[in-house]
Amino acid sequence: MSDSDDLFIREDPIFVNKELLEISHLPDEDRIVGRDEEISQLANAVNPAIFGQSPSNVLIYGKTGTGKSLCAKYVSSQLVSTAEDEGVDAIFAYVDCAQDTTETQAVQTIADSVNTPEADIYIPDKGISTATYYKRLWRILDAHHDVALIILDEIDKLEDDSILMQLSRAGEAGKIEDCKIGVIGISNKIKYKDRMDERVKSSLCEREFVFPPYDATQLNEIMEARSDAFRDGVIEDGVIPRAAALAAREHGDARKAIDILRYAGEIAQSTNADTVPEDFVVQARERAETDRFSELISGSTPHSRYVLQALTVLSLNDEDATGYRTTRIYDVYEDICRQEGADALSLRRVRDLLKEHAFLDVIEQSRHSGGSAEGSYTEHELLEDPEVVKEVLEDNIE
Repeated sequence: MSDSDDLFIREDPIFVNKELLEISHLPDEDRIVGRDEEISQLANAVNPAIFGQSPSNVLIYGKTGTGKSLCAKYVSSQLVSTAEDEGVDAIFAYVDCAQDTTETQAVQTIADSVNTPEADIYIPDKGISTATYYKRLWRILDAHHDVALIILDEIDKLEDDSILMQLSRAGEAGKIEDCKIGVIGISNKIKYKDRMDERVKSSLCEREFVFPPYDATQLNEIMEARSDAFRDGVIEDGVIPRAAALAAREHGDARKAIDILRYAGEIAQSTNADTVPEDFVVQARERAETDRFSELISGSTPHSRYVLQALTVLSLNDEDATGYRTTRIYDVYEDICRQEGADALSLRRVRDLLKEHAFLDVIEQSRHSGGSAEGSYTEHELLEDPEVVKEVLEDNIE
């Protein structure tokens, strides 16, 4: 066994503050680029909270990586600080609805986030009813806070609207008397509101904002603002412009752009390079796409992956086609099930799985008319690179 001094690098030759390139990192105000107008609009919507009044409920739409969560967290943290200067006790709670998908999980996270040692109220991870979590949440809010902002990120992943109904109507229903609640819902789906209960829609959607994708100039500025994650002189001149151009051309996603920059640095680390050259950007982009897609389908069921594999097989075998009918995908899906020793689901259930993939923007669905002889039918097309999908599925299919 090698001496421990040979195993570990005591000084990172590439990164000096890698945390700046982590998705979970909440940057300072001077590192938030290209969202001044959106921040101003959001701050205006919740501004009454600094005086202990009810903030507007807000619904924010936009594609992944357009700064929705970042701006919501930043405005909320600034509101808490400003309200304190005004003698108002404000607090905010953040819920990742992709993780806390049920009403019980979400309300437990909120109650735990707003709890204080002074409240002397126990919020267990599990073991009590949803109603009990709500009762403890209301007690904490009324006794210890004047205003609470609740951020529900990826709100479209919630199983139902129950928690939205409870939060948006808590005051009206007499559940709380002394605390005001504001809800900031965040969704990647512009049509999410269409799925909401009409009663929830009327109270939750007081203000709506759409965050557009970043352009190449903004992405360049975002990465420049975080370039001090690297040691001086490590990044070669063309790296950030190249990464920004790639990200803008494909998606305008700041998360992916930052991922590309971080991965390029990690490639330099793994190859013992002294600098991060421009050609590492292309390798980093491929790795970022693979990792992102792998994360997207990591929690999916085997049959959900079999359906996606069927569409991938068709896409790789017929690259000129623009889409494939459900029945054609189903035939290939049945073959895959036989190979895997699994019983195939019904055609109707496969249609549902394809809809789920479309909802996640993995595939695109389009309706076509076959005339009086065939009627209308749906075609499905992969939005991801089939080679990337194939690689990820090979690692995930059981």
